Amino acid sequence: MPITVSKTRDMLVDVARQLFARSGVDNTTMNDIAQASRKGRRTLYTYFKSKNEIYMAVVESELDSLYKTLLSVASKDIPADEKIITFIYTRLDAIKALVFRNGTLKATFFRDIWRVEKVRKNFDIRETEIIEGILKEGVAQGIFEMPDTHITAVVLHHAFKGLEVPYIRGLMGDNVSQRLQRKDNVMNLIFNGIKIKKN
Repeated sequence: MPITVSKTRDMLVDVARQLFARSGVDNTTMNDIAQASRKGRRTLYTYFKSKNEIYMAVVESELDSLYKTLLSVASKDIPADEKIITFIYTRLDAIKALVFRNGTLKATFFRDIWRVEKVRKNFDIRETEIIEGILKEGVAQGIFEMPDTHITAVVLHHAFKGLEVPYIRGLMGDNVSQRLQRKDNVMNLIFNGIKIKKN
């Protein structure tokens, strides 16, 4: 894709994201996006066939941004156990910020979770690969022990995903001390499990 074409498409996605955040997806028309972008309907329809398609592009661009954030955590020069906890909370905070930054997209996100899921498939695969990379690092460093890093990465990915909605809704602690206590519990669960160690 030529740079000018890519820039125009990115600009249209950003304009749409701002309109969706302000007015909601349902209350924003393709005409609104065309007017706000000052590009006209013909240009808009060159890139996107429908409002649903541009909405999906908005979600995809947000997920790309999140992926880059997670890659930066994975590249940190820190022990794997510290890295996985940093990964979890960076991820949850980034998703919470994404949903709140997009204002009325918050309601759409919860109501339309299955539509978002379609776009997330590719992100989910890439995220699982990052988690597996961290786990392999931990095994190589003698910090982690597990029979299969891939299966463990898949399970952890789904566990982190399951925490998103409660975290966004503030159910993971209302204040700093509650959050720290819950963070300690998350660390204990991941690193020690729930089984009593026999002497």
